[in-house]
Amino acid sequence: MLLPLAVWARGSFRNRVTETVPFGDAVLSTLDTCIGSEVCEELWTPHSPHVDMGLDGVEIFTNASGSHHVLRKAHARVDLVTMATTKNGGIYLLANQKGCDGDRLYYDGCALIAMNGSIFAQGSQFSLDDVEVLTATLDLEDVRSYRAEISSRNLAAGFFLPLSGGVDSGATACLVYSMCHQVCEAVKHGSQEVLADVRTIVNQTSYTPQDPRELCGRILTTCYMASENSSQETCNRAGDLAQQIGSHHIRLNIDPAVKAIIGIFCLVTGKSPAFAAHGGSSRESLALQNVQARVRMVIAYLFAQLSLWSRGAPGRLLVLGSANVDESTSGFSKIFESAKLWPQGPGRSESLDAQGPDGQAPRVHGIRSPSGLLHGNGVFFLLVQPPRLPDQEDMGVTYAELSVYGRLRKIAKMGPYSMFCKLLYMWKDVCTPRQVADKVKLFFSKYSTNRHKMTTLTPAYHAESYSPDDNRFDLRPFLYNTRWPWQFRCIEAQVLQLERRQHQDLDGVD
Repeated sequence: MLLPLAVWARGSFRNRVTETVPFGDAVLSTLDTCIGSEVCEELWTPHSPHVDMGLDGVEIFTNASGSHHVLRKAHARVDLVTMATTKNGGIYLLANQKGCDGDRLYYDGCALIAMNGSIFAQGSQFSLDDVEVLTATLDLEDVRSYRAEISSRNLAAGFFLPLSGGVDSGATACLVYSMCHQVCEAVKHGSQEVLADVRTIVNQTSYTPQDPRELCGRILTTCYMASENSSQETCNRAGDLAQQIGSHHIRLNIDPAVKAIIGIFCLVTGKSPAFAAHGGSSRESLALQNVQARVRMVIAYLFAQLSLWSRGAPGRLLVLGSANVDESTSGFSKIFESAKLWPQGPGRSESLDAQGPDGQAPRVHGIRSPSGLLHGNGVFFLLVQPPRLPDQEDMGVTYAELSVYGRLRKIAKMGPYSMFCKLLYMWKDVCTPRQVADKVKLFFSKYSTNRHKMTTLTPAYHAESYSPDDNRFDLRPFLYNTRWPWQFRCIEAQVLQLERRQHQDLDGVD
């Protein structure tokens, strides 16, 4: 039998020995759950007690109601109870009086048991029975699972960043550290709002951040996920940067998971794919690269959800992404990118390859970039092919070229032929018409083959018009003929015409 409780009291009193005893809203805490109570009218008030109780962890709400009958009021009670558990999650037990109290009011019963917005048991209305008992078997884990899916209830306790030792992830890590520095400065200057937000995130009401490195260690977890294709150099870079910014750093190896997945394929098909360096085809090599990337994604989300739990702390982490806009525009990124947030926005790798006023690597709030981090290109660690290839070599174009292609395509809205004509002039001193044509064709082939990935990109901060966010800033189709037959024919015709003219000019010189 489910017996609703009504526990309430307000104010305080002073007893005979002058000791103050506080009174107020109370809940019952058990080994399994937490039970709270509100009285009849409180269900109808604009700020019902079940709202705050639910946010504080109460999972079962009881209401010993005395709600008299009014036409269509039973529907309103059902709506209020279901809405209470829809937006807050939890189990709601509503009892109600039955019969007449000797005056003009009649109490129509109609008790309810609801969970997560659904009614699981409902008593009859206007029943002549003196007592009516409702029962339902409910699983508290359903309440916890339901609440876990409500994003507004789950404030992230920090960030998880796969730190590769390359420029993109290093820049993202520095952005988080820079944020920590700004937070400490704001608190130092008396910002109570910032202090309250930090205390909520770290789940410590008495915490006051003073050292950016210490705060970074609380909210940022970095992870170097090595494989057999990784280098000690990048491992050292990642560790050096993590040590400087103070992040909680993890080192692990993904090879066992990669081999297990490939082993399943081999067991089922009897075929063993190989990298191109070991005699495999391009399809095999690409598939093996993608397995590594996807394993890293799964591991990132696993650690983001359970890393704090393993350390005895509440909450979970948001996975940060660190791909750059040039790679995304060309399609050199994975579909359904493995991140919840992309703080770099339209950041580009070559824009970070800069020197400070002293001719050395730039500092971010006193953090010196590890040797080679900002002055070296990103390194592609999915290929078994020594020496390891920088990203831009594997792509077939440089980051500087990608930036030009991307801006002409995204901002100037150029197609293959108009871009070819533009670059003929821009690169006339460094490239022949044939070289320009080949570069433009390569870019548009990759762009059109992979453009569908742009529709699934992780949300990013919008900092300029050169943005990868196609859903808002580039509404052109995302399905193209990857051969671009008409445009490429026009380019080829123009190249042949220019080459003939060049030969004629040379013949005239002779």
